[in-house]
Amino acid sequence: MKKGTKIALWTSIPLVLLIWFAGPRLGLWGNRDLKKSGTFPAAQTAAPGQGQGGQQGQGRDGQQVQAQGQRTGGQQGQRPGGQGQLPVTGRIAKPSYLTNGIRSAGSLLANEEVDIVSKVSGKVTAVYFKEGSKVRKGDLLVKIYDDDLQAQLRRSEIQEKMLSEKLERQRVLLSKDAVSREAFDQLQTDYNVILADINLLKVRIAETEVRAPFDGMIGFRYVSEGTYVTPQVKIAHLVDQSTLKLEFAVSEKYISENLMGRRISFTTSGYPDEFFATVYAVDYRIDETTRTIGLRARFDNRAGKLVPGMFASLTLITDEKTNALQVPTESIVPEMNEKKLWVVRNGRADLIPVVTGARTASMIEVLSGLNPGDTVLTTGLMQLRPNMAVKVNITE
Repeated sequence: MKKGTKIALWTSIPLVLLIWFAGPRLGLWGNRDLKKSGTFPAAQTAAPGQGQGGQQGQGRDGQQVQAQGQRTGGQQGQRPGGQGQLPVTGRIAKPSYLTNGIRSAGSLLANEEVDIVSKVSGKVTAVYFKEGSKVRKGDLLVKIYDDDLQAQLRRSEIQEKMLSEKLERQRVLLSKDAVSREAFDQLQTDYNVILADINLLKVRIAETEVRAPFDGMIGFRYVSEGTYVTPQVKIAHLVDQSTLKLEFAVSEKYISENLMGRRISFTTSGYPDEFFATVYAVDYRIDETTRTIGLRARFDNRAGKLVPGMFASLTLITDEKTNALQVPTESIVPEMNEKKLWVVRNGRADLIPVVTGARTASMIEVLSGLNPGDTVLTTGLMQLRPNMAVKVNITE
């Protein structure tokens, strides 16, 4: 084979491969990819039985697309809630109790509390209380070893009996001048000393009995039978929480106010309820660091809901209202220099101007513009427009 022929042959091979791969994409072999793409020319003749099926398929697909478009358009054009009503949440305006005053924070203290300890040193022979139980004043809590004291007491009582009999005999003899007055007085002194010793031993024996100083709840015990205790060893902690003291402070600018006897409303993190206490003591010494006046209020805790040490958010009441109209703070719509509320009237939203007053953590007082029984809207406020139909879900 000639050299020129070999060169032409090897040159044509890449050209043939290029045409083979690029031809279908450039349309050199006709419309072979039409079947793969699923599209056919309008003039192409379908096989018998295929034309009608294809047309019917296309018709059904078209109807489905059209129906889907109608449903989508209908859903976009119609608000949820039915018949164009906007679903919202509302609350009925009702008269309620409202307090206004000086806000502060404080802590609850026990009426009485003490660490139970022993006055004498010795070994614990018995424990008579249960942890976390109620005890009464005078109940025996712990007994300390006292056998040695009991023995001394019995000896002294025997000596007292002997001296008592001897003293009676000496008194008879003294009346007959059979003994001197000095001897009788010495015997009388010895008898009084024995009586004093007996009383002292009884006091020391009583000190080995640790008793509750007042009614209250006793906490954990820190000793067991056999423990050697001293006056520095804590046995338990006793708390009287039937009455609690609320301790707090207010600014010194209220020093001229009549603070004694004022009512306090306070809340704690443990309960959603509002509690009330009464100021019974005022410390009129100004704290130089905080520039505040210390106060204490008394709270009746016989129900046992609250415990000492709790934090309290409080208001020193200066004004009370029993028929105040309050609405949630999120329902207020501020506009320029006024405030407004969305209310429902005859099934439609209405934006009304109001005048507000005192504010709490979640509520705000409405002084005018709102009537008892009106439905105040609390959600969906950004979507509302005047005279818009709404569907209201009433909440408390």
